[in-house]
Amino acid sequence: MRHCESRPLLPYRWELVLWLWFAFFLNQGDRQIFSVVLPQLKAELNLDDVQAGLVATLFSAALAIAVPVAGILGDRWDRKKVIVGSLLGWSLTTLCTGFVTGLPYLILVRSLATGAGEALYAPAAYALMAQQHVETRARAMAIHQTALYVGVVASGFLAGWIADRYGWRPAFWSFGVVGIALGVICLFRLQPALPTARSTPIPLLTVFHTLVSTPTVVLLSLAFGCMVFVNVGYLTWMPTYLHERFGLSLANAGFSSMFSHHLFAFAGVATGGAVSDWLAVRNPRRRLDIQAFGLMTASPFLFILGDTGSLWTVIAALAAFGFFRGIYDSNIYASVYEVVEPRMHATASGFVICFAFLFGSTAPVLLGAIKQRFGLAHGFSVLALAYITGAVCIVAGSARFFERDHKRAQAAAVAARGINNE
Repeated sequence: MRHCESRPLLPYRWELVLWLWFAFFLNQGDRQIFSVVLPQLKAELNLDDVQAGLVATLFSAALAIAVPVAGILGDRWDRKKVIVGSLLGWSLTTLCTGFVTGLPYLILVRSLATGAGEALYAPAAYALMAQQHVETRARAMAIHQTALYVGVVASGFLAGWIADRYGWRPAFWSFGVVGIALGVICLFRLQPALPTARSTPIPLLTVFHTLVSTPTVVLLSLAFGCMVFVNVGYLTWMPTYLHERFGLSLANAGFSSMFSHHLFAFAGVATGGAVSDWLAVRNPRRRLDIQAFGLMTASPFLFILGDTGSLWTVIAALAAFGFFRGIYDSNIYASVYEVVEPRMHATASGFVICFAFLFGSTAPVLLGAIKQRFGLAHGFSVLALAYITGAVCIVAGSARFFERDHKRAQAAAVAARGINNE
C-alpha cells in the first residue's frame, strides 16, 4: 500500500500569519491597557495630565529610537528569534508595570523597556510575511493588521473590566502572563527563517542612503507619521474623553472608545487589502492611491469627534473614521515594499516606523497640554489636519516619484538574484 503524507490543515505561510496575529494582538493590546486604566493610575500615583501624557510620549519615542535597530536585526538575524525575543521581552515588562510605585519607575518599565521591546517585533514580522507571501501580500498583511483592531477593542474592555473590579495593577499582570505563554508557543511553532535565504547583506550606509534618496519612501514615511500622530493621540486620550465628558465607567469608556472604530477598521482593512492586491497586479501604484483616499475621506470624521455633544454622534464618527483608516492601513508596508528591494524590507520597515513614531510620540503630551488649557474636544478636531497632510504626501509620491522608484527597486532585486545565483 502507498502511504500518503498527511498534509497540514493550514499551510505554513498562513499558520505563520495566525501566530503573528496573536502576537500582534498582544502587542497592541498591551499598549491600550495604559490608556484604559489611566484615570485610576493617575489617581494612585498622583500624576497630572501632562505627566500622564509624557509616559505615553516617551513610550512612542523609545519605540521609534529602537525600531531602526530592529530593522537591521531583521535583515541580518533569524527573524523567528527576533520576533520571539520581542514578544517575551515586552510581555515581561508589561508584567512588571503592575508593580510600579511612582513616575520614574513607570517611565523606566513602561515607556522605555516596553517601548523598546515592542519595537523589535514589527520589522521582522512584516518582512517575514513578505517572504512567505507575494501575490497574497496585502491580504496577509491586512489579516495581520486586524489583530491591531481586535487587540485594542478586546484589551480596552478587558483591562477596564479588570480595573473596575480589581484595580489597574492586575490588568498589566494578566496581559504579561498571557504574552509570556504565547512567546513559548511561538518558540516551538515558528520555523527558523533567515532574513532572505542565501542573500548577501547590503552595507548599512548603502541601505540608509538608498532609503533616504527614494522620495516615495520619504513621503510614505511622512504620511505614516501623520497617521501615527492621530492614532497615538486618539488611543491615549479617547477613553478619558468619554469617561470625563459623558460619565462612562472605565470599562464602558474603554469599550465604547474602541469598538465601533476598530470594528469598521476591520472591514476597511479587509476591503483595502483585497482591492489593492487585485489592482496592484495591473498597476502597483494603486496601493498608494487607495491609502490617500483612506486618509482624506477619514479626516472630516476626526473633526466631528470634538465638535459634537452627542455620544451617539461620537460613536458614529469613530466608526466612519475607523473604516477609512482601515483602507489606509491595508497597504502601509505593502506600498513601501513596492519601492524597496527584498533585502532591505525589514530595515525599510524600521526606517518608516522610526520616523512615524518619533513624530507621533508628540501627540499624547500635546493633547494633554491642550486638554488642560482648552479641553480635549479641541484637540481631537485639530487631528483632522494631520490626516489631510498625510494624504497630500501620498498623492505627491504616487504622482511624481513612484514609477521611477518602483523600477529601480525591481532592477536591484533582479541584480541581487543574479549575484546570489552565481
